[in-house]
Amino acid sequence: MADHGLLSSKPLRAAYSTIDATDLRDLIASTYPFESPFECGLLNRGFNDVYLLRFPDGRSKIARLSSRRARGESNVAYETSLLCHLKAAGGDVAAPLSTNTGALSIEVYAAEGRRSLVVFEFLAGDPPGTDLQDTKAMAASLATLHRLAQDYSGPASHYVLDLQHLVIRPLQRLLNHASMDDLLAGRLREIASSLIAKIEATTQLTTVFCHGDCHGGNTFMTSSPDGRRVGSFFDFDDGGPGYLAYDLAVYLWAVLLNNRELELSAEQSEQWRCFVDGYREVSPLSPSDYSAIALFVSARHFWFLGEYASRSGEWGSAALPPEWLEKQVGKLEQWGALETP
Repeated sequence: MADHGLLSSKPLRAAYSTIDATDLRDLIASTYPFESPFECGLLNRGFNDVYLLRFPDGRSKIARLSSRRARGESNVAYETSLLCHLKAAGGDVAAPLSTNTGALSIEVYAAEGRRSLVVFEFLAGDPPGTDLQDTKAMAASLATLHRLAQDYSGPASHYVLDLQHLVIRPLQRLLNHASMDDLLAGRLREIASSLIAKIEATTQLTTVFCHGDCHGGNTFMTSSPDGRRVGSFFDFDDGGPGYLAYDLAVYLWAVLLNNRELELSAEQSEQWRCFVDGYREVSPLSPSDYSAIALFVSARHFWFLGEYASRSGEWGSAALPPEWLEKQVGKLEQWGALETP
């Protein structure tokens, strides 16, 4: 008789697990005041797992299961409270929905440990893409959210979007990555040191409650009854108190990301101009904040690369191959000469 070996003495720990949609539906049905039956399906696997809930009357809701992240514990107490504040003040956001007991989130015990679950309102519409009118409206909506959040007094954020969060800790995650070599590490340290010095030398920077991820994909556009375009925001998971220049730089970073040249194309320049004009229609933008946007494009890229580096246990080290990292370091070196368009 063939010997197939012994089972391990205990289950091996998971770095990441995808929760079965049927099990998640049953958990939501037992925890939230929703009429049954409803469907639940995995919509997107990314930095978090997003599920679409469909109800017999045609309505939908979104369930987001937060991933365990290198930054530390979930920030949902702050995020959900801020969203409730913004919604009550008239902000266009996807608000969290309450459980049977009035909680705005629950903890789910997955194979890898606790993960936070939040169910949100469903937002209709589509991202603004490159439409200039929608780009302007999205920026105006972002400015409105910044203004409405000024008197927020709920639970504090676990994370502040400062240089430690955006550059220093992400740099360390990159330096620890399997694809990193001494030459690349030295170049990254030099870029980060120069960037930090420039930002620290910049005075009178405004701080706001940042969305943290306003690249265009986390905003859905619709038309109001009077024909006005409205940008509604979701996915505040990477938000927190931070620099206004950073929250605006995320959009410029997204525009520049696939460019080989430092300069924007004519179409991209018009897109960026509409974004800035839309923001300024609602809220002022000081010369100091505006000039600093270019610096925070690089800070955003450090944060982005650090997030990828921190996921090696889930995605594998091959997700950041040496050749790709080399290109990203080159991009950061190029952006060292960037000025806000």
